[in-house]
This record gives sequence, structure tokens and C-alpha cells, in this order.
Amino acid sequence: MGQVLTDSFNRAIEYVRLSVTDRCDLRCTYCLPPGYRDFSEPEAWLTFDEIERVIRAFTELGVRRVRLTGGEPLTRQQLPELAARLHALPQLEDLSLSTNGMRLKKYAHALRQAGVQRVNISLDSLQAERFASITGGGKLNKVLAGLAAANQAGMSPVKINMVVMKGVNDDEVEDMVQFCIEQGCTLRFIETMPMGDTGRSASGHYLSLEEVRRRLAERFELLPAVMSGGGPARYVRVAGTDLRIGFITPISQHFCASCNRVRLAADGTLYLCLGQDDKFELRPVLRQGIGHEELKDFIRAAIVRKPEKHEFQEQPRKIIRFMSMTGG
Repeated sequence: MGQVLTDSFNRAIEYVRLSVTDRCDLRCTYCLPPGYRDFSEPEAWLTFDEIERVIRAFTELGVRRVRLTGGEPLTRQQLPELAARLHALPQLEDLSLSTNGMRLKKYAHALRQAGVQRVNISLDSLQAERFASITGGGKLNKVLAGLAAANQAGMSPVKINMVVMKGVNDDEVEDMVQFCIEQGCTLRFIETMPMGDTGRSASGHYLSLEEVRRRLAERFELLPAVMSGGGPARYVRVAGTDLRIGFITPISQHFCASCNRVRLAADGTLYLCLGQDDKFELRPVLRQGIGHEELKDFIRAAIVRKPEKHEFQEQPRKIIRFMSMTGG
């Protein structure tokens, strides 16, 4: 049996969400403010060599899953090259991607060839005008073309992520279920989180997914289900179909006790919790020439500091960074 990387609460950390850029080509209302331009510069980002070094160390310590995120990861040039390098790491078992889908049509085949097995696509509305409003100008037709390309490339499963917002798009949850049945996708509903000023503004549209689940149960027969993967969703299956619906509930039913992940930001900051400020800076030690075993020791020491839980409910104004800075 290989190594297991555990924190001080005896949780096995086997999943890294790897941000390759903090930049995004959309401005979703719950993530980035309109006109935001205060991104880090490319020289502050970890290089592909540095990323490979860090992920190799993580996999040797027990991490088995990596998800490429951003910002929007497909804005990072040569991303399929990085994917291929990570896929080649012998201990890595699962390489996936989260994307807004706007550029996915162009890159889906190359990413699948490079070893990206599955993809999550953000899709908060099936109405073109509403989609543009939520995303700050996004084109629904481009996302749907990216979804089709992912299916054609053989990525599986293709998951649709919908942030459900009261008074914004909550009237579409049944439509999204039907859409995913027709498309053969998995669907995940997500609660809004109070991260940064935009996240706190969006929290005014917060809707507990327990309410969404009750609504769906009135129209569909929902059966208990499970899906493989490292994420926190709790799944059901729609009877008579293959559709699985996941509910990601960081506010109404937090999943901190089973948290198995950390986030590596594009600038090399290792965030230990989405809802806390605990972090370790990897870029300085990498550029100072840290050795491989010393790097693994550094990671071990960091993981021990992973906090027990977030405090989104207790201290909703605590986190001032935007989601794009942390890594989706």
C-alpha cells in the first residue's frame, strides 16, 4: 500500500485542485466583479516544471486525484502539454478539468488525448440572455458546443455544475434536470458561498439545496446513488434514467469532516481550506532550490495545519479573496 497523507484530524488528503491561472474570460456575478483586472502576472504563476515538481511530490505522498482549475484553466497556454506531463506521473490515478466551457470546443480532443478523463462544466442557465447576464457576457452557444465536443472526445463523465440562486435561476432547476437527461450528463447543484465581496453579494440569493431537493422529489422519483470521484457531492438518481444529481452544500450541510482536498493556486499558494486563511507559499521555496525530499517534508508540515472546518456561517465576511484567486 502506498503512502497516505493525513492531517491532524486524521483525514486522508488525496485530492489537489490545481489552479493554473487566476484569470477568466467571464465575470460570473458570484465570482468576479464587473471590469475586474487585478490578476497576478504570468511571471508570478508556477511554471509547468514547478507544477510538475509539486504534483509529483503530492502523488508520492498519497494524492491520487488532480483537478485542473482556474480562473478559467483553458486561458493558460499549452494546457494539454501540462495535462500530459501530469498524466504521466505513475501514482496519479485521476486527472480532471473544471471549465466554463467557452473554449472547450477547441481543446476537448487534445485534452482527452493528454489524459484528462472527465470534465465539469459550469452552466447556470439554459436561457441565452440570462446566461449572459449571470456570466458578464458569456455565450451560451459556445458552452453548449464545448459540451458536445467533450462528449465527442470521449470524456466521461461530463458533469454540469449549476450554482442555484434564489430569484435568479432557481426556476430552471427542473429544466436543467431534463436537459442533463437528454444530454447524458451528470448534474450537480451548488449553493452560493460568501467568498469576497461578489460572493457575499450573491449570498443574498442563497437558496438551501434541501429546498431544491424537495421540489425535485415532487416531480421525479429520486433514488439513493453514489458516484466515484473525490468531490463532496451527495448523489441521487432519477428513476427510469441514468441521470445522477449531486448536491454540494457547503452552507446548509457542510462536509468538512470528510474533506480530502487542498487547493494549489496559480502563484504557488497552498490553501488548506476554502473558507479559512490558512496557507503556505510554495513558490519561494521552489525558486530557492528546495530539494525533492525537503519539498515533501514542507508539504507534510503544511497539511498538518489544515483547519477542522470553514466558518462561512459564523464569519461570512472573513474571506476577502475571490474564488478565482483560490482555485475553483
